[in-house]
Amino acid sequence: MRTRKSLMAVAAAAVTGLALAACAPTGATTGGSGDGESSAPIDVGIVYSESGPLAAYGAAYKQGFEAGIDHATDGTGTVAGHELNVTYHDDAGDPEKAVSQAKDLIGKGYQILGGTVVSGVALPLAEQAEQNKVLYVSGPAAVDTLTGINRYTFRSGRQSLQDVAAAGTFVDPQGAKVVVFAQDNAFGQGNLAAVEGVLGGQGAEVSSVLVPEDATEFTPFAKKVLDAKADMVFVAWAGATTGAMWQGLDQQGVLDETTVVTGLGDVATYGAYGDAAEKVSFLNHYFPGAAGTDTETAMLDAVEAAGGTPDLFTPDGFVAAQLIVHAIEEGAGDVEAMVDALEGYTFEGPKGETTVRASDHALIQPMYQARLVKDGDAWTPELVDVIDGESVAPAEATD
Repeated sequence: MRTRKSLMAVAAAAVTGLALAACAPTGATTGGSGDGESSAPIDVGIVYSESGPLAAYGAAYKQGFEAGIDHATDGTGTVAGHELNVTYHDDAGDPEKAVSQAKDLIGKGYQILGGTVVSGVALPLAEQAEQNKVLYVSGPAAVDTLTGINRYTFRSGRQSLQDVAAAGTFVDPQGAKVVVFAQDNAFGQGNLAAVEGVLGGQGAEVSSVLVPEDATEFTPFAKKVLDAKADMVFVAWAGATTGAMWQGLDQQGVLDETTVVTGLGDVATYGAYGDAAEKVSFLNHYFPGAAGTDTETAMLDAVEAAGGTPDLFTPDGFVAAQLIVHAIEEGAGDVEAMVDALEGYTFEGPKGETTVRASDHALIQPMYQARLVKDGDAWTPELVDVIDGESVAPAEATD
């Protein structure tokens, strides 16, 4: 595997200055993950947000992971004669806490770590994986620089560049005028950089209207977007002003005059668009029912039977389980063999055919176009189109 270099790193969340001391296990096959006994239990440590600002994402991930383990092991909880000992650890969205937990698990002999929905947590965990030569399968964290960061790190969800490429399917980027409408912060600037890199690289003319984070009146900014006469407006927004922002765009006629594209988030966000929802085009990583595959049905049935609610990041947990089980099947107790088994691995995930790209561990998977429709007092998503995974794959790292 070649290490991904600086390609689109500006689109990722900035996480720097983390001094991470290695805490290597005392032997290559210590602990439950490889003591030479064919039936020894295998330890898997999942570090995720049970609490903190992204706890809802963490819950969806965990529910998916548990369903995935059940599916991938045919309900036995064992792989190639090894019982799986899965332990869960709350990072609360805190990188320092997550690193401390990872060091503790590695010190106990764990050779397999997974989880986190937070980009700022995934990156230092990836560093720990490389320093200590353990397998790490990240969760929903979308930061692009996780792809290709090192040999030992994989991802179980999509990355930001796949979102941006999916947005580009709503227009022909060649010669199109694309305006990025976003908050003037790291999140918004990162999305702008990604659009410039992906859609600009495909021939689009990219400009932006960046709004101060503390803005509460959006009329003047909406007018700027309207005056730009764009072929597509890409909206990247988060936080309490979301509803007012969409109302401002709608009132100024932006939603009627051009194609406005944004990402469809978790179920809790469906009502944030108000009446503007029917005028917005949504790129989508996943919503329940989007894929229509047998594997998705198995995932949904298992999560609901356990009392959970399928959501945006349920597949990320399910896929993580599939990857970890496959790695153990092929190389239990030998981290290098487990890594080799995952590189180039193609399998039927809940979203359909899914491939771990061997060169940089990008996870190639279908994406979706969707719309929201009113169903009584609630908004529900409907599938518009399935986007082939290869057509929105991030650019491959080069030497």
